[in-house]
Amino acid sequence: MLSRIPGSAGVVHPVTPWASPVLRTPCESVETFDAELARLVEDMFATMYAEDGVGLAANQIGVGLRVFVYDCPDDEDERHLGHVVNPVLVEADGVVVAGEEGCLSLPGLRAQTPRHDRAVVRGQDLTGAPIEIEGTGFFARCLQHEAAHLDGGVFLDGLGGWRRARALRAVRRADWYVPGAAGRHDA
Repeated sequence: MLSRIPGSAGVVHPVTPWASPVLRTPCESVETFDAELARLVEDMFATMYAEDGVGLAANQIGVGLRVFVYDCPDDEDERHLGHVVNPVLVEADGVVVAGEEGCLSLPGLRAQTPRHDRAVVRGQDLTGAPIEIEGTGFFARCLQHEAAHLDGGVFLDGLGGWRRARALRAVRRADWYVPGAAGRHDA
């Protein structure tokens, strides 16, 4: 018997642009584990796949709840597929690697972003049962990226010096950039 593909019954939502307040505000914890939450996760998978992403946080579709989904390989090309409700990044360690990173909320923008090579996230599944996810390599990067979204961050926040200046110049040149829309986070 084949299992259902995540997102196959979901609705694709527009991806929230980086300057939107919901993307730049820490998300609220999920308290109700019901059909509405399951629908949100299904829609998030549908949106992530439609946008060719490897991860998506709920606030990236305008929902300020602590939920993210992922379908991401690690450096050994092992596929990691799932969701986390109320995730907390409890460990980020190992070698810090600057690797190319992008974001569906900052379309077309890429930068060499430093991230730890190992990450552990604890949270819950759709039923509220506790889960723990450990990732290395590219998957660790994904876990850290999505957890940061739920705290109101984007990968640009982790850049410094010339990398940050270069990325912010690219933001100002992007066709989706709106001057002043990001407030204190503006380029």
